[in-house]
Amino acid sequence: MKHIEKYTIGMGDRFARQGRAQLSAVSQARGEGIDVFPVWNKSNREHTIVGSHPDDVRAEADSAVASLGWDGAYYVDADHIGLQTVDRFLAASDFFTIDVADSIGKPCPADRLARALKAIRPLIGTVAVAGIDRGLTIDSEVAERTVAKFLPAVEEAGRIYRHIAGHRHDDRFVTEVSMDETDAAQTPAQLLLILKLLADEGIPLQTIAPKFTGRFNKGVDYVGDLAGFQREFEADLCVLAYARDTFGLPATLKLSVHSGSDKFSLYPIIRGLLRRYDAGVHVKTAGTTWLEEVIGLAESDGEALALAKDIYAEALAHYEELTAPYATVIDIDRSRLPPADAVARWSADDYVSALRHVPSCPGYNPHFRQLLHVAFKIAAKKRDRYFVALERNAPVVNRNVTENLLARHIRPIFG
Repeated sequence: MKHIEKYTIGMGDRFARQGRAQLSAVSQARGEGIDVFPVWNKSNREHTIVGSHPDDVRAEADSAVASLGWDGAYYVDADHIGLQTVDRFLAASDFFTIDVADSIGKPCPADRLARALKAIRPLIGTVAVAGIDRGLTIDSEVAERTVAKFLPAVEEAGRIYRHIAGHRHDDRFVTEVSMDETDAAQTPAQLLLILKLLADEGIPLQTIAPKFTGRFNKGVDYVGDLAGFQREFEADLCVLAYARDTFGLPATLKLSVHSGSDKFSLYPIIRGLLRRYDAGVHVKTAGTTWLEEVIGLAESDGEALALAKDIYAEALAHYEELTAPYATVIDIDRSRLPPADAVARWSADDYVSALRHVPSCPGYNPHFRQLLHVAFKIAAKKRDRYFVALERNAPVVNRNVTENLLARHIRPIFG
């Protein structure tokens, strides 16, 4: 088993052009005494949309590492894979995010439910979990509901893990299980039971992505009760520590925060709790790099700004198509989206102010930002023009990518 480091950051890169700029942020952080390790992640859906392959992500990561002389660990994540999609990732990836959200709540045979309930019976009652006052109370009804809901997903995770292990012919990879894209957040008690089920399934889990309460919309800040999130995140950290010590799970097991980019109001909370409990975390920052590319193009003015305006105009015209796959992770008020003809008259500063995530800026428009976040399909259709623009304006684009990752994400979370 490949043991993951304490702090890791997932870095999405839609078009595999920003690997060096991303790694530059991580490298600069190391120079500041911040030890965080890069994980390049890309899902099968994103590969399908832009016409890329997992091997492209591996090539990008390896090239960036060689170019900058990075001598630390780094990973390539097969993001949100299932049995139907994992095979194309096997050669290129050494980190597998097993997504079993679709299996949550599916029917499960009574005999398997009975065996699982028998295995978790010692947890029914009050479990003394260090850090949680009065422990976790789990009654029989909660246990039965949790097992019935999550056992099918755990069994599916086991099938996927064994498929990966059997085809790679080694165990030099990191296993993450994702349950964040589901209808309701898991309570700390449910998380404890899920971890027990995963341990019994024989999965050497190193990161788990639960669904937290509140809204984790793409590319914008957290929406929800900050105090409630703090209590939940703290309890989850304590539950993971208990699971490591009690269920025989890897010592490197840690929480993974999906859609973690731009959750600025949460970063001080996460940072403080990681220090208090000496805990690790994996934070995924996916589409924020693509947005920094567009910001860099807009900032460059001229033809590059014209391209950024064209991308928005087409995104607006194809609103339903672009937003439908992301309906659960965006909140866009269409009445707050500027008309394409108005954006066509914007200056570079107008466009950058609307898109860059600086909530205190009067021009910032989170609805505009969220639409562009899911509009990378438009840039993929303009591939030749888009790639030429990125190359011609590389210094500005790269600077935005690096500064965004370092100043807005790595330092606030890990610094």
